[in-house]
Amino acid sequence: MRTRTTPSPRRRPGPRGWSGRGGGAQPYLDPAPEWRGTTVQVCGLWPHGVGSGTPTKGVPLGRDLHSGATVCCDPISWFQRAGLISTPSLFALGQPGLGKSTLIRRMALGLAGYGVHPMIFGDLKPDYVDLVRALGGQVITLGRGRGHLNILDPGEALSAAKRLTGDARRALLADAHGRRLNAVSALITILRRSAPTDREETVLAAALDVLDARHDGVPVLGDLLQVIKDAPEPVRAAALDRGDMTRYQEVTEALEGSLAGLLGRGRLGDTFAHPTTEPMKLDRPVCFDISSIDDSEVMLQAAALLSCWSYGFGAVSTAHALADAGLEPDRKYFLVLDELWRVLRASSGLVERVDVLTRVQRTRGVGMAMITHTMRDLLALPTEEDRMKAAGFVERAGMVIAAGLPRDEMPRLAQVVDLSRIEQQRLTEWSTPPGWDTTDSAVSPPGRGNFLIKVGGRPGIAMHVDLTPSELQVNDTNKRWH
Repeated sequence: MRTRTTPSPRRRPGPRGWSGRGGGAQPYLDPAPEWRGTTVQVCGLWPHGVGSGTPTKGVPLGRDLHSGATVCCDPISWFQRAGLISTPSLFALGQPGLGKSTLIRRMALGLAGYGVHPMIFGDLKPDYVDLVRALGGQVITLGRGRGHLNILDPGEALSAAKRLTGDARRALLADAHGRRLNAVSALITILRRSAPTDREETVLAAALDVLDARHDGVPVLGDLLQVIKDAPEPVRAAALDRGDMTRYQEVTEALEGSLAGLLGRGRLGDTFAHPTTEPMKLDRPVCFDISSIDDSEVMLQAAALLSCWSYGFGAVSTAHALADAGLEPDRKYFLVLDELWRVLRASSGLVERVDVLTRVQRTRGVGMAMITHTMRDLLALPTEEDRMKAAGFVERAGMVIAAGLPRDEMPRLAQVVDLSRIEQQRLTEWSTPPGWDTTDSAVSPPGRGNFLIKVGGRPGIAMHVDLTPSELQVNDTNKRWH
């Protein structure tokens, strides 16, 4: 009788090979080789290809409308860390109510977390006051009876110059002198609706030199006017009066009248005629709140915006001069220039002033956002020279971010930004108003929160911004309607 034996279990290798003596187990496994190719090359091997992911460096703004991936974007990170743009600036445009300011607030909030101080030089609505206060920043209120900004105030420049020596000191003082001269000339331009003559600007420059040499403390516009009235020799020489006092008075009469109009008896009131109410600080976020100025006072709004820009840029230049000398920590700033169209339309020649103010050098560690509604705001200026300069604001920006725009805006925008037919159609669809359903009072326009990010000739990134519950508290711009 034969017996049947049970077969022994088959021996199998472990995850790293055969174990035991002579088995040859491998303690380290080489990774499988990988190759990268275009969709045309590899579509037959792996037909489930997808496009490249969105940038992962910068402030998380929202989600990609196609892939759902997180879109990270801000001009400073894309310039400094990612190298995606050549200058740390952006130009945002879109119809009102679609979220332009919300997008910039998201950027400002994220950059504050990176240690970059947001600077809002003129908040008209206000859109940024609550955010700056939540960040522990400084809110400076300006307007009739609410605060003053002395355009002859060099800020921290004089005290900083005492800490500097040599070329650095001379450069800082020269920069402060030039900014004050430009600010006075800009206010006169707004008041007259025409720029001062070359001779008048020469007289202003000479009077400022005399004022700085003779005046103790910080002068105001009334002191500048008195210097011109006193007619000291350097000012008379600048006026080319040929030793004739009557000729001098003829040259300076219109200038004296314009300066007198800035002292409280003109259309711009006394906002710029008294000492600065609250000096700007450089170690925290700052917002100049000018929302108390009524929209009907277009000239005063433009003057306040331009003065805030000049004062703010001067303060930033002072901070960088001290940092370059090793006297202060190196701080970076994110400057927001909102409602750009108000200044450009206030008076002829202001485009040149804004052009000078907005040419922030990359070496200064400053990012910038310029915001307006449409290209029509820039191209509706009276002279062709101004229109070309204004269009250059968009062309020089490192990136352009567009919300919903009307269909007739596409040809104008396409002149400075490469837009495909699909991208133009998308921007037009985002400008569609909400439906007629009145049962839900919270109906929003279909394009609200949608944006297209364009950099050069690259395909645009379509994204949507969703606010977190904590952000909703500082993004309510309709408080008056609640």
